[in-house]
Amino acid sequence: MNSNTKNKNNKGWMYDQLFPDWREWPIAKMGRRRSDLVKEVEAFTIKSVHQITNNSANLNDELAKTLYMERIRITQTPWKADKPDEKAFWSGIKKSLLKIPPDGVAPEGQDEEAILQRIVERYSDEIAGNFNMGAYKFAKGFSTFGFARLLNSWNVFGMRTLRGQRRELHEKIKLVGPIEDIRNLATKGTVIMVPTHFSNIDSILIGWAIQSIGLPPFVYGAGLNLFGIKLLAFFMNRLGAYKVDRRRKNLIYLETLKAYSTLALRHGSNSLFFPGGTRSRSGALESKLKLGLLGTAFEAQRLNYIDKPNEHGKKIFVVPVVFNYNFVLEAPSLINEHLKRSGQEQYYDENRSGSSSINMFKFLYKFLTVEGEMSISFGKPMDLFGNDVNTEGQSLDRHGRQVDIMRYFITNGVITHDQQREAEYTRMLGEEIVKRYHKENMAYPSHLVAYTAFEIIKKRHKKLDLYSLLRLPEDDHTIEYDEFYATIDRMVSVLKQMRNEGKIRLDDDFDRLDTKAIIEEGVRNSGIYHAQRPVKISKEGTIASDDFNLLYYYHNRLEGYGLNKHI
Repeated sequence: MNSNTKNKNNKGWMYDQLFPDWREWPIAKMGRRRSDLVKEVEAFTIKSVHQITNNSANLNDELAKTLYMERIRITQTPWKADKPDEKAFWSGIKKSLLKIPPDGVAPEGQDEEAILQRIVERYSDEIAGNFNMGAYKFAKGFSTFGFARLLNSWNVFGMRTLRGQRRELHEKIKLVGPIEDIRNLATKGTVIMVPTHFSNIDSILIGWAIQSIGLPPFVYGAGLNLFGIKLLAFFMNRLGAYKVDRRRKNLIYLETLKAYSTLALRHGSNSLFFPGGTRSRSGALESKLKLGLLGTAFEAQRLNYIDKPNEHGKKIFVVPVVFNYNFVLEAPSLINEHLKRSGQEQYYDENRSGSSSINMFKFLYKFLTVEGEMSISFGKPMDLFGNDVNTEGQSLDRHGRQVDIMRYFITNGVITHDQQREAEYTRMLGEEIVKRYHKENMAYPSHLVAYTAFEIIKKRHKKLDLYSLLRLPEDDHTIEYDEFYATIDRMVSVLKQMRNEGKIRLDDDFDRLDTKAIIEEGVRNSGIYHAQRPVKISKEGTIASDDFNLLYYYHNRLEGYGLNKHI
């Protein structure tokens, strides 16, 4: 299914809301009973911490570690979003810990249990999200306006109407994949979406896409640092976001965070995880995922089976999602961070961008006048074990036979909690998500011209490492057009074969255009908003680059497919 414009309703969205009564949305119910949910999270966390620490002495050690790590956080990495009484609270915890006698027997209300309760209460209240329908409606309209503003050509002297932009938006942001299947499964169970992460606009974009296909808003984790920005904090505090503080690595905080995610899934709230953890600095598809919160899906699924082992409505489905861009606004800074981190002393940060005022003018001009396009690829839904699912939500193995996944949680005839086993299940799910990313990744002509240009230069200088390659003089970046044309022509055939084998998606331009037009389209859209173009056709007709670092960044989108052997 491609752009699905034929399905748009009279409000401009592709699909009507699957659950019209917003008061019945799980996320809205969680918002109405937030205080009760916080208490649930507290009880869940305390039980989990006790299971891990096992005894009073270990708990005391864990409390001491937590205090130590929190005091370092407060002094070394303070954030605007931190509560104003942080120092006072943790000073109080320190005093309480010091009052516990060496034999561990303290008066009731002043022992390890009471201290744990105080810490978990604070963490739970900070983490827990909320939901407000008024804020959601405003954000829904604002995101439509914002993306229309970014992607449509504007006449600088006369702006189009909002209505006109809204009508065209789905032609600019194409939503592809088995959308009807995802909608159907959302009525039978709980959906987890796991998108790639390339840009700061990803969070807004996935929210727009979710509402556009008619699903209620998802619960999602947002970095606590973002809540230090008042405008962002206002909306995120009302749109179901729960706070994630990546500075905190202590057991008690992590167990509280996992408890919230687990219980949100248990209450039927569809959830959104960015398993890459942060934006891809290199521009490549994520290959190593952070699996902590993803593991909460197995906890929720196991507990769902314990409650109602035969109820399909409690099943959890996973949908990989891939963002496909011709450009990433932050690409220059992202690739610079990546190269600094990976190359260290081998990488020299050379400022080749010129005057900042000139660059700003160019950026604003392009922002106002140049058309852009992007797409979102929804992957085929699967269960937590990577099995495809049918329209009834039943799991199927590779031969199409039905699989009862509940048996994966059973030991000696009983559903049991096995932390090591579920950690392995989570690792396997992460590997399957990475495979699905590559299958759902949509190649644009801009990706192909960047990949091909970089690989041709790389092949010419086989003895150079990456950092020496990036320091080559500009004259060594040029490629004769005939050589480039012949290579692109060959690569298009390879990509089409890969698409036929289900290994990648291709933009419609690969079927609509001939090789010359594919090159022109790819060059035109490559790094469309950047003052320094990653790939261009020079006045002499050769293929050249203004910024080889950027060329490398956009090249990386097609890494991992073995395409270099066809250069």
